[in-house]
Amino acid sequence: MRIGVIPARGGSKRIPRKNIKTFNGKPMIAWSIEAAKSSGLFERIIVSTDDAEIAEVSKQWGAEVPFTRPAELSNDFAATTEVIAHAALWGIEQGLTLESVCCIYATAPFVKVEDIKRGCEALDSGDWDYAFTVADFAAPIFRSFKQTEQGGLEMFFPEHFGTRSQDLPVALHDAGQFYWGRPEAWIQGKRIFDNRSKPIVIPRWRVQDIDTPEDWDRAEILASVILGR
Repeated sequence: MRIGVIPARGGSKRIPRKNIKTFNGKPMIAWSIEAAKSSGLFERIIVSTDDAEIAEVSKQWGAEVPFTRPAELSNDFAATTEVIAHAALWGIEQGLTLESVCCIYATAPFVKVEDIKRGCEALDSGDWDYAFTVADFAAPIFRSFKQTEQGGLEMFFPEHFGTRSQDLPVALHDAGQFYWGRPEAWIQGKRIFDNRSKPIVIPRWRVQDIDTPEDWDRAEILASVILGR
């Protein structure tokens, strides 16, 4: 059995109520619920939340909310792996035979059904713990630098000052959309960014974290192109 789990706590501070705030005509979380439903991959789609309003909105859009997320997993420091592990353990306790558990973020309006399917296929393609979306950095990270306390600049990798960009390895980052995983990997807290994870590469223009008001504004601009409204 495959289940989808959408973590959506109610305590967002930088964008209040962001998980159910209207985005391009529907609650933000609805985009993730609908993508999960449209994939046809999940026997159950569960929202893990501590918030009654988020629970009600999630049910209206076709997800289940069979439990209330515990307080210790609803603070600013709770890790995604802990939240999904909790949902996986709940499923096992209910007698579900879990083959895989897919975490889909509630603020991933640009997630594509075909990518979710690719992730499922990737997880099943070998002895992988996880499979998730990644994108390449817009600029070479090996030529990056930081500002010093004195106001100047300092390279993170000074040995690459003279290296041509095309000669540097391609660096990838988490696209923040979904994470397929084996239930035992979630429960054991295995690290996602590791050599037992299979990357699903997507174009960087479809990647947008939504953590700040500026992120939200940028996502709304992108939505007019990506979502066609």
